[in-house]
Amino acid sequence: MQEDTELPRGIALAWGVAAAPQRGPKREMSVERIVETAVALADAEGIGAVSMAAVAKKLGYTPMSLYRYVTAKDDLLLLMQEEATGEPSLRYRDEEGWRAKLRVLFREQVAIYLRHPWILALPILGSPVTPNSSQWIEAGLEAIDGTPLDFDEKLAVVLAITGQARWQGMVYAGYDQAARESGRTPDEISADEHALYDRVIDSDTYPRLRALIDAGAFLAEADPFLFGLERTLDGIEAYVEGRVAPEPSEHREVDDADVADDRRYRAAVRARTTAEKEVRHAEKALRQARRAEAQALREARA
Repeated sequence: MQEDTELPRGIALAWGVAAAPQRGPKREMSVERIVETAVALADAEGIGAVSMAAVAKKLGYTPMSLYRYVTAKDDLLLLMQEEATGEPSLRYRDEEGWRAKLRVLFREQVAIYLRHPWILALPILGSPVTPNSSQWIEAGLEAIDGTPLDFDEKLAVVLAITGQARWQGMVYAGYDQAARESGRTPDEISADEHALYDRVIDSDTYPRLRALIDAGAFLAEADPFLFGLERTLDGIEAYVEGRVAPEPSEHREVDDADVADDRRYRAAVRARTTAEKEVRHAEKALRQARRAEAQALREARA
């Protein structure tokens, strides 16, 4: 840890190590109260409604009063994201296996985007080096403890799940907004979309899309994001299994013709070869059983 690295003001505020203002309008004012007010404003009216002036007005102070605590709007946005993101719950620790743990973290991240969709409108200017954001990475890394992945691969897995959650959050938040603005339910919106596709898509130009529409795929109850998540986890699992180093074999090729012709030695070689083959078959059967279990779970939920 480099203690001589100077932290930007917003990050220092997030970690609680920034110097407090020497004077302020009233003792009731604080960075925490400013951020909570800004988050509530964004939740109610969208991120476009958030400005230093608007937050100050909500608090009953002047914009200059806020600048004593939060010196730039970009810092305020960073602190808002930190506040709205919060920390992951510890429910993932109750699950068995890294796949189940990652599913819990995935669902919790999607829920955050649905509660605070304005987060999705914030530009990604790099990794937010803040306590809560760091805790989400820590939780993801903890979920995949015990796998043979190296650190680069573990980070890539965490980012893959985070990215998938963000994508689902974007789509679901958009549908929720459309439902609120139109007064229709998400199912009604899907039915309207199906009707529009049905009207404009012809089988000559779009034969595959036309077949998909006729099959009612846009109206299906199956969750395509769950399918995508499970296939992502399948890919990670296959990679993890491929990274498991085989047990070192004690078998060594021998040049001694007398030993090579020894019946007991040849029998031992055959037994080892058979055992290795059985292990490969067992590993394949285990993978198939896991896939069948996941499929049965999806069908039961549907």
